Amino acid sequence: MQIGIVADSHDCLPKIKDVIIRLNSEPIELVLHAGDYSAPFVADAYKSLKSRMIGVFGNNDAEKSGLKARFAEAGHEIRGRFADVKADDLRIALIHGDEEEMLRSLTTSAGYDVVVFGHTHQAEVTKEEHTLVINPGEVCGYLTGRSTFAVLDTAERNARLISF
Repeated sequence: MQIGIVADSHDCLPKIKDVIIRLNSEPIELVLHAGDYSAPFVADAYKSLKSRMIGVFGNNDAEKSGLKARFAEAGHEIRGRFADVKADDLRIALIHGDEEEMLRSLTTSAGYDVVVFGHTHQAEVTKEEHTLVINPGEVCGYLTGRSTFAVLDTAERNARLISF
């Protein structure tokens, strides 16, 4: 299974549309969003995403009830500040990453096969013992000047970063 991973889209509609085009061009079955959508109006842009999306809130997501409702209308799900996702035989922790102690605990506890987070806007794929740790970087490109996402291959248990 191929899982698309995005984070930190921050109301940047042109880049959101670009990443959705790229995700739709890949054999993606699920998309995980690690938060910081910003405002509920962005949910409309995700209606064209072909695969289902599970997301969590980030520290810049103030209108949580509005975001949750609008994404549900678009056919997607925001679970809260944390999501425990099962895909194939992998257990995936999805958080925004602004709670550093929680992030550290999840990545070092060996309770998850994969930990997905955002917040830093820095794209990276690392390994902590037996846990694959993925930060897809930022969709918006505001802090790094690069728009990136990741694709997790659950069969191979690896991830690749893609710039767009």
